[in-house]
Amino acid sequence: MSSSEIYFSNNYRDLCEQYGTGAGFQFEFSCHRCQDTWRSAFQPYAGGRVAGWLEKAAGTAWGALGRSTSEASQALSGVVGAHWGPAKDSAFQKAITEADGHFHRCPRCTTHVCGSCWNAAQGLCLTCAPDTAAEVAAARQRGLNDAAGQRAYTAGEGLGARVDVERPQQLVCPECRAETHGSRFCPSCGHRLADPDACGSCQAELPPGAAFCPECGTRR
Repeated sequence: MSSSEIYFSNNYRDLCEQYGTGAGFQFEFSCHRCQDTWRSAFQPYAGGRVAGWLEKAAGTAWGALGRSTSEASQALSGVVGAHWGPAKDSAFQKAITEADGHFHRCPRCTTHVCGSCWNAAQGLCLTCAPDTAAEVAAARQRGLNDAAGQRAYTAGEGLGARVDVERPQQLVCPECRAETHGSRFCPSCGHRLADPDACGSCQAELPPGAAFCPECGTRR
């Protein structure tokens, strides 16, 4: 196994087909950084392409001799399979040679990256040597976001100073069970919240949901 093959051991996909009209060799390589892919040129495998119609022809001939079609299929598969391995290895080496022209190997992290992820001026991938202009723009945006966030936080502190934190709040209306979100009146039924209800006759405090005043018995 060549050194290039070792480098591409984790970032390629085998697209080869051994039998049928589409029999051939093709490999898809990917950039370690952005995962964009590049496919090698398709290399047909003649042995696999002719296997189909030879199997039919041999099956007919063997059938006439009283032999089963499966025996013919097994025989042809053995012949095709015997040549498949060496042919595939050769095709892979050719594909790697092509891939070397589309990827750059970073001498620092030893990964293969595409042209878009390569810092040509430094001779390193963009992970090891990020583009200066891009880093400046990103840092400027982070600074803008941080400063804007801090100003918003300060503004929120000013608004918080005006919130009445001593006023009791009912988050659920005792009349209709709707959520109130701390409002003074229920947005669903209009019931007055937080301040306890008072008896219209004796002004005694009425418990939530009371139908009669517990002090004077007046109907609510």
